[in-house]
Amino acid sequence: MYEIMKIAKDNLEKLYELISENRELYFANQMDKPPKDIFFPQSETLYSAWREQKKVSIEPEKLTDEDFVIFGVKPCDLKGIEILDKVYLSEPVDTYYAARRDHGTIIVLACSEPEETCFCTAFGIEPFNASGDITIWFVDETVYWQPVTSKGNALTENLKSILEDVKANDQVHLNTHKQRTKEILKKLPFADLSLEGWHNADLMKKFESPLWDDLHKACLACGTCTFLCPTCQCYDIKDYSKGGSVKRYRCWDSCMYSDFTLMAHGNNRTTQMQRFRQRFMHKLVYFPENYDGIYSCVGCGLCVEKCPSALNIVKVIKAFSIEDVEKGRGEKAND
Repeated sequence: MYEIMKIAKDNLEKLYELISENRELYFANQMDKPPKDIFFPQSETLYSAWREQKKVSIEPEKLTDEDFVIFGVKPCDLKGIEILDKVYLSEPVDTYYAARRDHGTIIVLACSEPEETCFCTAFGIEPFNASGDITIWFVDETVYWQPVTSKGNALTENLKSILEDVKANDQVHLNTHKQRTKEILKKLPFADLSLEGWHNADLMKKFESPLWDDLHKACLACGTCTFLCPTCQCYDIKDYSKGGSVKRYRCWDSCMYSDFTLMAHGNNRTTQMQRFRQRFMHKLVYFPENYDGIYSCVGCGLCVEKCPSALNIVKVIKAFSIEDVEKGRGEKAND
């Protein structure tokens, strides 16, 4: 493990963006937008096509072939990328996504000041012990640097001139810092959020629950939650003409929209309740069933903070927890 001295931090920048050489870096405790669009862009061209007389030519978009580094990724956002990996790196592999993942090195900034809207620990994330290719910790004015993967070791080797070996008392200082973060996490409003009843859940029981009828009513179908979510992976594919050629591109889409997956015969989910239910059933039931029990939520808290109607996955989880408790009491009383 190594340390870098005196790198500035503040709460001014809340978006991941390209930085120029020698620019001073600032970091927020929680980002306004996850870094998923670095690997899965909000809009990207897939290929171009044009016709010359009777011949049609198709040229795929060039794949990313330059190495890059993402600095300061939050632990919950890293988990979001790992969830996207399960979708886009499974067969058939998405070559556009895979190329970006191959060339990207992720430096994770472990949490030290989690927000009140955070609940990542409910999904098994230890934000003070994140990994990535490199993990860093801000402790006072020192940055501790820990390479984790071969990518991380390669970058560390190139930066050894500005790194110093950690001493024994530094390790003690860092461990104290981690413990302090753990204590903060225990005091957060959602620290006791439980997923009991969702693992190996009775699919039809959850699907047919009358709770959805009440939960969805305040939903505006604005799509804010899906566009800010680190794990949402839905997209649409469209073509547009440039006169003599056509470009095919894909762009993010939202299961909360009435025209999502709309086909000539119509749409299978015709009401907002059905669309609302689909979003949370996918995250808490369908995805875990397909991917070894891994939920499609990382507890980042963005939907808690940004939803204009105060609807979020925490409210859904709690509503069903109360229902399960009340049903349990009723069954016990009937014994």
